[in-house]
Amino acid sequence: MSVDDGTDVPLGSLVPGDRIGDGGQGEVFAVTSWPDLLYKKYRDPRQVDGDALAALVAVRRALPAGPRAALDGTAAWPLCRVVGQDGRVTGFLMRRAPGPMSWRTDAGATKLTELAFLLRPPKPAWQAVVQPSPAERYALAVALVDALERLHTMGLVVGDLSAANILWTVRPEPAVFLLDCDGARLVGRPPVLAQADTIDWADPLARGGSVSVDSDRYKSALAVCRVLACDAYAAPGAPFVPVPGCLDERREAAVRTLLERAGGPYGTRPDLGQWRVALAGRDVIRLTAAAPAPRPPVDRAKFDDLRRRHTIRLR
Repeated sequence: MSVDDGTDVPLGSLVPGDRIGDGGQGEVFAVTSWPDLLYKKYRDPRQVDGDALAALVAVRRALPAGPRAALDGTAAWPLCRVVGQDGRVTGFLMRRAPGPMSWRTDAGATKLTELAFLLRPPKPAWQAVVQPSPAERYALAVALVDALERLHTMGLVVGDLSAANILWTVRPEPAVFLLDCDGARLVGRPPVLAQADTIDWADPLARGGSVSVDSDRYKSALAVCRVLACDAYAAPGAPFVPVPGCLDERREAAVRTLLERAGGPYGTRPDLGQWRVALAGRDVIRLTAAAPAPRPPVDRAKFDDLRRRHTIRLR
């Protein structure tokens, strides 16, 4: 049996292994029959919008091979639904996070390298987490913008973006990986489950439990600037002090401008493309339409006078 075609998988065909994760809306289990996959089991399947989950599965299936591989490399996207005997959706299968995005504690336990470890100074308890250089920190911010922009380009709203559902690594190169992707939705479509929000990441202009492209832009700005500043509380209106050596003067000025605009009214917040340009250090050049060249005067006398016509001989 293959799960890559998006076909529903019967719950009875799974052999769940150890529980490796426990969240507010579900639990995550290893899958004995597919060691490279994980099963997210919802706590209350009655609350699940199965059609919304099927839509997320279909989004991935509709991508060409290259973009699909790029999505798989940066997100634990739902590959297929898992359904019980009564036809109710109980969860979904997804790929494991890349190995380098985990670390081992002194006690021997394996933990995921969440964004939280990038937003605070290193502590003795997690000294095994390889910290980035300023250049690698900058590269992680760029990788995060690229991953989020990819989802927006696909017509998706990410929804709950926080320090717990973004993973990162600098081995062998800076990269990020998004978790809880069943929290995403197609623009204008309902979510799989009631929208969750994380303290200190909520959009102040959004109604509780509601998300939009604009709220995504606010949370994306928080994530990017918190990475650049190693500050878990960087936000519009708060001091922004990037890690020394992370940004040059031009990039820092551009990032400051976008961060302040990120807290503005809906419709005015910078999109991910603007963040990509700001981090690239390129100025936006506004072009004005060129005035048309004057047309040369026409001597009508050459066209409107009587002309001598000749006879054409035909053989």
